[in-house]
Formats: sequence, structure tokens, C-alpha cells
Amino acid sequence: MANPTIVLLPVWGAGHFMPMIQAGKQLLASSSRPLSLTVLLLPAPTAQAASDICEHVRREEAAGAVDIRFHHLPDVKLPTDHSGIEEFISRAVQLHVPHLRAAIIGLTCPVAALVVDIFCTPALDVSGELAVPSYVYFTSSAAMLSLLLRSPALDDEVVVEFEEMGGALDLPGLPPVPPSVLPGTLLERKSPTYKWFVYTGRRYVEASGIIVNTADDLEPRVLAAIAEGRCTRGARAPVVYPIGPVLALTPPAHAEEEEQTHECVRWLDAQPPASVLFLCFGSKGFLTKPQAHEIARGLERSGHRFLWVLRGLPADTSHGARHPSDGDLAELLPEGFLGETEERGLVWPKRAPQKEILAHASVGGFVTHCGWNSVLESLWFGVPMLPWPLGAEQHFNAFTLVCDMGVAVPLTVDRKRDNFVEAAELERAVRSLMGGGEEGKKAKEKAMEMMVVCRKAVDHSGSSCASVRRLSEDLLRGAAVLPTV
Repeated sequence: MANPTIVLLPVWGAGHFMPMIQAGKQLLASSSRPLSLTVLLLPAPTAQAASDICEHVRREEAAGAVDIRFHHLPDVKLPTDHSGIEEFISRAVQLHVPHLRAAIIGLTCPVAALVVDIFCTPALDVSGELAVPSYVYFTSSAAMLSLLLRSPALDDEVVVEFEEMGGALDLPGLPPVPPSVLPGTLLERKSPTYKWFVYTGRRYVEASGIIVNTADDLEPRVLAAIAEGRCTRGARAPVVYPIGPVLALTPPAHAEEEEQTHECVRWLDAQPPASVLFLCFGSKGFLTKPQAHEIARGLERSGHRFLWVLRGLPADTSHGARHPSDGDLAELLPEGFLGETEERGLVWPKRAPQKEILAHASVGGFVTHCGWNSVLESLWFGVPMLPWPLGAEQHFNAFTLVCDMGVAVPLTVDRKRDNFVEAAELERAVRSLMGGGEEGKKAKEKAMEMMVVCRKAVDHSGSSCASVRRLSEDLLRGAAVLPTV
């Protein structure tokens, strides 16, 4: 009989697709018996997303390091009347349920499990019908998982909009949570995407387990609260497997020619240790001209060195796509800024190698949009943060970084003005983080502590490796031979 396969159903976003593939590879490497991966590819909603996924698939197939197969699902007519990404993905997956069922039944090997992305819970209907164990791969934090699990109860307990309730929310394992930091999805209870969010939290308890990209000692109190059932009052607490940090950390190439080293890294090579503030807002982050001007003034007044990745407005915004264009620096920046700061700053208008930059000894701080993958990369290299959330769950992540983990210096972001930050506020926060003040020192110390935690967790004897091995054995026990049709 052929080796059992783990069926993965990722979505197309950069912060979702590759982490799930990486996690699948870890499961194969940790298994006591041979396993394979079968990746079901949802058609991407934009040309840019499709191109990015094709490139990822091409690289994986060219590497040939593990037994991995990719299966393209047929096109469906995607919803155009959605109110948010949670609703869009959930409804798209719902439309694909017949294709998912056919693809899984068509496999010629035992199926160990179906592993779905965060908002792909309609696919759990297929696993239930076929008696295949189902798992959720949660690409965000355990704190965010606790919020999702708690959301059905919160929906019952709070009858007004969360921002109108007065006081803070009780989220077990976390300090009191101000409603103002909740994901935007939860701030409009009448919105369909709010209902999908709560629906997702309700369905999670049906899964055989939830795989989380975190580590036991990174979020210990939240993970304990989930395990004890304090986030799913009245419902079964799901089994949680913390297997992180899951990061695709490829060793840097041994470049024989200087041209093979990225220009940003070459610039960093000439800077003093821990002296540079790195500003980067993720693969979908871009800035308007007024905001870029505020950042420029704040950086100039701070007096500190900086490396700033400045992207322009996206050309294609269909289906909620936000793929930035290369930044037009002459258009976005104040006149004379580049000349006045050329001795201590570099503004880069294109994609930049974020992990390689964070790994550099010259980088001493990170202004981040608080996407969870960026947070984990920063912690892996022990770099403290200034959190500048832009959307999704990022405001909630920013709250946990400052108030729970202590690895960030707070930055006041005006959410009602499209996450605007004034120049004076940026200057204050940069000086606090980079200037040797008490607040910055504490964040740096905690970031270094978390670096040790992250690296110990994925060591062969670490908690995350043990969790991966436990999950691999559970998958082998659950492998099912499906009937042919």
C-alpha cells in the first residue's frame, strides 16, 4: 500500500501558503514512517497572487527534497459582494467543497489528515463526511486563536458593539483587552464577515486538533487557558499543537561576487552594530504620500540611522488585493529628504529580503505592521519592535507584543485615520527604542529572551519538536483508506 498522505488546503496569501508548506515538511521529517504531502491549490483571485503561488510551487517541485504533490482545483465563480476577507475565503471554500471531496476521494493512498487554513472551515464538512481527521493550521498567534475560540461566547455575552460596551474584554491568559485593539472584523457586528468570524470559532472545536505557529514558552498563559477550556466555555477544548516558530530560514548563499549580496545588506555592512531602525510593512503594506511625509519628518528629527522599505499604492485592488507597486520616491518623499539623510539612511522602493535584514548585526529595531510571520522573524533574531498595525488582526498583535510579551515599545496609531502616525509620535517612539531609554532597554532585553525561547523550542529536544513528533504519530494513527467512487 502507498504511503499515507497529509492533504493540505492553504490559501494563496504569502503569509499563509509557505508557512503551511513548511509545517507539512516538518511533519514529514519528524514521522516515524514515510508520509507524503498532497497540496490542494485554490485558484488565486488575482494575477499577482497566482504568479506568486506558481513561483512557490515551481521552487518546491524543483527542489524535490520531499514527497510533495500539487493538485489544482477547478475555477469557481468567486464572490464579489463580500464584506471582508474572512467572508470571501469562507464562501470561496464553500464553493469548492464538491471539488475538495472529489480530489480527496480520488487519491490512491491512505489519507492521514486534511489540514486547512484559518478560514477554510467549510472544508471540515468534507473531512466529516469521509471520516478523515481534520486539523486547522493556524498561521497567527495563540492569543489570536484564543480570541477566535472565545468569539461565540463573546457574541452571546455582549449585546452592543464591542467599542460601546465600556471596560475591557476578558480573554483568558491575557491582560484585559481594550475593544479598540480587536480585529476590524469584530468591530461591526452587523457585517456578514463578523458572522463568518464567529462561525469559524464555533467550528474549530470540531477539528481533531489545531496546529499553531507559536511555542509553549512564547505564549504560555494563553496556551494554558486554551488547554484548560477557559476559551471554549461549555464546549470541548481542542487539542493544540504549538510547533513554531515555523520559518523558512534558508542559509545565506556564499556569494563569490559582491553583486550577489542585496544592496540593502551591503549598506547595512557599513553601519555600526544595533544602530539601524528597519521599517517594513509586509508584503502588502504601502503608504500614502501624507503618511510617507510624516515618517520622513519623524526619522529626520530622531537623528537615528534607518533602512526604510517604502512601497507605493497597489495597481490592482480586485477581490481585496493589496499588492504594492514599487515606490516612486520622488513623488512620495519630501523634497530634499534623501539628500539630508543620505549619511545615515537608505530608502528602498522595492521588495527587500526581510529575514536577511533582521538577521544583520546592524539592525537594532523594527517598525513592523505586526503580521505574525514578521513578528516571529523579529523575535527569532532578537530584534525589538515598534508596532504599526495596518489591518486584519495586527492591532491585536500589537497589543500583545507591548502588554503581554513586552518585546515592543508602544506607538500611538490613529486607527480612525487609516492608521495614521504623526511625525512627533514616531520621533518619540524611535528615540525611546533606539536611544537607550528605560522603555527601549526593557523591550530589547525581552526580545533577546524570546530569541532564546524560539531557538530552544525548535531544537531537537525542544517543545515544538516534541509537539511535531506527537502530531506526526497522531496523524499516522488516523490514516484512513477511502472508498473509491
